[in-house]
Formats: sequence, structure tokens, C-alpha cells
Amino acid sequence: MCDIILDTLSDGIKLLPFLFLTYLAMEYLEHKTGSGMQRTIKRSGKWGPVIGGVLGAFPQCGFSAAASNLYAGRIITLGTLLSIYLSTSDEMLPVLISENAGFEMILKILGVKIMIGMAAGLLIDFVISKSRRGKEEELQIGHMCEQHHCHCENGIVKSALHHTAEIFLYLLLISFVLNLIIGFVGEDFLADLVLNRPVVGELIAGAVGMIPNCAASVVITQLYLKGVLGAGAMMSGLLSGAGVGILVLLRVNDRRKENAAIIALLYVTGVMAGLAVELSGLRF
Repeated sequence: MCDIILDTLSDGIKLLPFLFLTYLAMEYLEHKTGSGMQRTIKRSGKWGPVIGGVLGAFPQCGFSAAASNLYAGRIITLGTLLSIYLSTSDEMLPVLISENAGFEMILKILGVKIMIGMAAGLLIDFVISKSRRGKEEELQIGHMCEQHHCHCENGIVKSALHHTAEIFLYLLLISFVLNLIIGFVGEDFLADLVLNRPVVGELIAGAVGMIPNCAASVVITQLYLKGVLGAGAMMSGLLSGAGVGILVLLRVNDRRKENAAIIALLYVTGVMAGLAVELSGLRF
């Protein structure tokens, strides 16, 4: 037990500088470009899913929340909203960088998420446009506010420290639990877990990914790096995870049945895409 605790603390402390520098860079980029990205999304029109898929992949803590507000105001389309949700990485990128996952792996994962987000968004908007036969929805002025869930008002350094401390604690806890299991039952047992089995793994990971908390993306990314999750299950969980976007949508969009349909669509798309990744044999 002492060895497990020491190994967990040692590995975690090594990650701290990388986590802080990553979050500092992310906070700087969001501070400089966040409002510009939101203006771009507003003006995107029919190309919204394409632009949203790219911009959604940028690690910004408030972008999926802002997209929920824009959709509730009918400023962006449902396809654009889903594209942003699917491509949003939440805490995946900082964890991959801090764990030295490799530039090629990071680019592949982000690229697949962006392409799936774009394709799903364009398809959704195409189907909706055909069903509505060109009719446009009116803007909902009451929902055009933009809410943020960061701590940028305290400065980028303090905000970066806040995110670093939060994710560091999650990583310590998750790493400790995994190291404990590996120490007592072995890696072979983990490799045979239900999470790493076709279909079931994607279904469970997709459900975990939808938990509106940064811990979900941390858990899924760590489980993949540890070899517990396969590529398909990992992708299923990361695609269905939209950060706090879903929470904001539930609060600002008054149409409850529509919200339920959006959540279901996000989950089904994530799971189906994860199964496609697994069947294709794609590895990151």
C-alpha cells in the first residue's frame, strides 16, 4: 500500500508543471480569442457545423456553455450545437499533454472528434432543413446572454492555478484507484473487464462521458492511457462529453422535450461513432 501511495504521488507531482503550463496557455488563448470565436459562430450560417467542429476542439471551458446559450436564442442551428458538443474536449487535452501521450496521438483523437462533429452536424441540419422546408425560427432574445464557467475574471494565472489544482486532485484520486486495482488484481484482469468489450464498453463509456463534470473526461482519458478502455469506448465517452454545456442547455432552453432529444442524440451519436471506430480497427 505504501508503494502504491508513493508511486501515485510521485507520478502526480511530475505532471504538475505540465498541467499548469498547459492551462496557462489555454487561459491566455481563451482570454484573447474567446469572444472572437463566439462572434464567428454567430455569423457562420449554414457552415456552422463545420466551423463549430473546429472551434469546439479548442480547449475552452466556457465554449460549450456559450453554444448552449446561442442555441437557446436560436442564433445557431441544432447541427452547429451538436458539432460543438461532439468536438469539445473538456479536460482530455491537458491530461494527454501532461501524460506525454505524444503529438501524433493527440492530433488523431482531435481530428476524429472534429470530423465526426462536422459530419453529424451537417447531417442533422440537412434533415431539419428538409423537414421544415425553408422555414426559419425566430430569435429568442431572452436567451441571448452569454454565460461563462471559468475564473478568468481573477486573471489568467489564478485561473490556471485553479484548474491545475482541480484536475491534479482528480488525477491523484483516479491514479490511486487504478494503481490499487492493478497492484491487487493485475493488468490482465483489467484488460478483460467489461469496459474493454465491444458494444458494452461503448455504451458504458458514452454514459460516463455525459456526466456534466470535468472528472468524466479525466476518467475516460486515464482509463484509455492505462489500457482499460479500447479506442472505440474512449471515443464514445469523449464524444458524448460536452462539459457543462448540457447543464446550461437545461437551464436556458425552455423546451424540455427538445432538451431530452438533444441529450439522446448526443449519446447515440457518440456510441455509434465509438462503435465505428472500434470496428474500423483505428488506433491512436
